[in-house]
Amino acid sequence: MGRETTPSETEWLIMEVIWDSDGDITAAEIIRALQGKLDVSARTIRVLLNRLLAKGVIRHEVDRKDSRVYHYYVVKTKEECLAEKQARFVRNYFGGNSTLAVASFIEKSQMSDEQFRQLQQLVEKMKEDRKGQGG
Repeated sequence: MGRETTPSETEWLIMEVIWDSDGDITAAEIIRALQGKLDVSARTIRVLLNRLLAKGVIRHEVDRKDSRVYHYYVVKTKEECLAEKQARFVRNYFGGNSTLAVASFIEKSQMSDEQFRQLQQLVEKMKEDRKGQGG
């Protein structure tokens, strides 16, 4: 299948901090932002940052004034990561059949009548958008 290239659940919490930053954040700032939200050590957060670097989700630059400080930047947007996770999930658990995946979620979701109406409207809008694109 190839190696994982999207954030794990714990890594996702780190990514939320990076995505919410102005595009330039240090490890110390990430660690501060996660205090009280993620019950892991600063060292573990640094290990997770290295995993995210290896996955190509973020990149870093060494500070010009202090070589011990790294600045982290987003490579993949939240939307790109979600799309990759969804595709992998459908491939791994539903044999690539997205219809089966969606049907399974709907059956198990216990949607209210209002939520079901919203879903129907979304499907209709998607159909209209596809017609407009010649699909």
